[in-house]
Amino acid sequence: MSNQEIRRTAKANDVPLWRIAEKLGISEPTMSRKLRHELAEPEKQKILGIIAELAQGA
Repeated sequence: MSNQEIRRTAKANDVPLWRIAEKLGISEPTMSRKLRHELAEPEKQKILGIIAELAQGA
């Protein structure tokens, strides 16, 4: 799964990147910079879990 897929998943679930960043304890610009390069699989899974969690609560 590419980082683009993370962006698509977040958008499909109406979860803005700033909310993901907030859960990770980082700023939105830092989140955007993280997504410029391929993430390690454990970090991808953590972010996808956060998206799922935020989508449930939205």
